[in-house]
Amino acid sequence: MPVAATPDHAIWKLAAIATLAGFFSGLFGVGGGTIIVPLLIFWFAYGERLATGTSLAAIVLIGLLGALAQGGIYGNVHLGTGLLLAIPAVIGVVLGTAIQQRIPQRAVSYLFALLLVAIAVELILS
Repeated sequence: MPVAATPDHAIWKLAAIATLAGFFSGLFGVGGGTIIVPLLIFWFAYGERLATGTSLAAIVLIGLLGALAQGGIYGNVHLGTGLLLAIPAVIGVVLGTAIQQRIPQRAVSYLFALLLVAIAVELILS
């Protein structure tokens, strides 16, 4: 869906998704999987795969700017730990993407919902 071809209301919805993702990224360190993906699915009828890929593209800039703000302005980034997390995460991204392409989209939706429920239960119980 090229942005130039989208109606005005769709652009406002995309702006709302992006603002929420940026807000929650800055507040909690999340945004792509918990905000962008579900809203692209609900508001734009994207399939899970298209929503995930689009979210990952957006998160590149969101994450970079968030890390720069948290680190440069507030001093809240431990670069060494970040790099230690990033290196194996690359392997995880490659494996996760490969698996996602091989299972039905409905299974991806159920797995994602299960993950969110498990996280919610853990947050409530802790």
